[in-house]
Amino acid sequence: MVADIVRTWVAGWAGSRRTPPPVEKPWGFYVEVAGNVDEVGRHVLPEAEELSVRSAAASVSVPRTWMKMPAEPKEVESWLPQGWVWEESGHLMAVDLMATDPVAPEGYTVTVESVGAVTYARVLDAAGGQVAQGQMAFLGEAVVVDRVVTEEAHRRRGLGSFVMQTLTDRALEEGAVLGVLGATDAGRALYETLGWKKHATLAECVYRP
Repeated sequence: MVADIVRTWVAGWAGSRRTPPPVEKPWGFYVEVAGNVDEVGRHVLPEAEELSVRSAAASVSVPRTWMKMPAEPKEVESWLPQGWVWEESGHLMAVDLMATDPVAPEGYTVTVESVGAVTYARVLDAAGGQVAQGQMAFLGEAVVVDRVVTEEAHRRRGLGSFVMQTLTDRALEEGAVLGVLGATDAGRALYETLGWKKHATLAECVYRP
């Protein structure tokens, strides 16, 4: 179950970010990331097995290459060679999509547009400025939600929930039934209020020799 969710997540993340498609490796997948000063690429492992983690780590020679897997960092840290640094872990989450018929908070409007397999929701204030956003990539009957952000001055007004509900209803209209995402700690708290369930911790480390 978790491995399948990871596979969906990495494919949808790549689609959302418009990177080259994930390349299959013996231990999982590799995604090339261009134009990011903090990340040149990432290895994503569907399962955190010692041989797989060691093999993936040994394949890396380029600094700023990341590795992510469903595990608690303390479970796998002894398998990594020198040069790998642990970062803040994320949360792999999923939900069976349900309609919400969202209404924009007072003073805000929303625009929704699709470009290829990616749909974008943008919340605008009364002056027409963008104050919140989110996007999702379609993978058949699944969507992977990504880049849900609210500007600091507009937080605690329900905009994050509204973005998620807007994306959910659009996903259902297009025939999707499952939602998947990788969340930060702050994001997890929001998503759980909307019915999303955590399935695994995403251990995240980066090669910085």
